[in-house]
Amino acid sequence: MIVLDTAEQKRQKDLERLRSFRPIDDDFMRCLFKDNIPLAEMVLRIIIGKPDLVITDCQTQKDMKQLAGARSICLDAYGTDSIGKKYDMEIQREDKGADPHRARFHSSVMDIENLDAGQKFRELPDTYTIFITEKDFYGKGEPVYFIERINITMGNSFADGEHILYVNGEYRGDSDIGKLMHDFNCTDAADMNFKLLADRTRYLKENPKGVSEMCKVIEDMRKEERIEERIEIAKNMLLDGMLSLEKIAEYARLSLDEVRKLQAGQNA
Repeated sequence: MIVLDTAEQKRQKDLERLRSFRPIDDDFMRCLFKDNIPLAEMVLRIIIGKPDLVITDCQTQKDMKQLAGARSICLDAYGTDSIGKKYDMEIQREDKGADPHRARFHSSVMDIENLDAGQKFRELPDTYTIFITEKDFYGKGEPVYFIERINITMGNSFADGEHILYVNGEYRGDSDIGKLMHDFNCTDAADMNFKLLADRTRYLKENPKGVSEMCKVIEDMRKEERIEERIEIAKNMLLDGMLSLEKIAEYARLSLDEVRKLQAGQNA
């Protein structure tokens, strides 16, 4: 019987994890869109319903500037079109991650990012905050839910340029959005409808260079998961109230400042 060494065992587990990835998994989605304007453009054209949409820039894991003390966010995919409109595309696997308040915050942060001191408010570009949810968040079977502010008294659009969209990841149908959501849930490129998405998926899962890129991403995911585990341990210790902050930091392998922040969050 051949026994694999630890490094090889880890690699095999990473490859197995890679094979299970779908575009609707946020870490994999970021890799799909990284340096891939044509793919971002195709997906946005289908979701927004504008076949002539031209994307000129697309960034993944975009850190947005913030007001002092405000919560920061890192966008999954952030794009700009040929007339300056901005697009934030987010994968939300769980309903709690798609809370409307979160969509509001993402939209607000894009506003802060795109208006500098001295600019007039009317110079704010139109923004699109797009949540692609694994389940049908609103439960009505629609492919996309378009959300905008309205003037309730007058019954018409507020026309502030803010657009929020919830894309139903469960939707299937013969339309492009149905085919796209099918592809977003595929693990195998051979089962996908859209060549751009299939080619990029195949590269990341089968090409040696792509696999190497993804293995690095999986290693980063593993480190993040370990940090999250240590944070949960610290939170439980804080709830017990039996240990000093110094001991909690030592046992959870976190800094004392990190533990103090966790404590402050629990007491808020």
